[in-house]
Amino acid sequence: MTETMVIELGRNALLITLMLALPLLLTSLFIGVVISVIQAVTQIQEVTLTFVPKILAFFLVLALLGSWMLQNMLQYTAALLNTLPRLAR
Repeated sequence: MTETMVIELGRNALLITLMLALPLLLTSLFIGVVISVIQAVTQIQEVTLTFVPKILAFFLVLALLGSWMLQNMLQYTAALLNTLPRLAR
């Protein structure tokens, strides 16, 4: 295994991680900002007001994009397992 192969494996792992986490993180960020603006305008400082919409949005995005995420993870895993014989040399 060469340094190039190790760097390629690390790069691909980081890329798939970012690609799968980004929709959930951006949704949580967007909902958090909207709720914070609403709290600042109305001066309601309820702690649960920030968590419940984020959790609901998280599950909604997961329901909508879950199959796409799973398909990408399976493709990455299959490609990684197919390259194992080449990596063992």
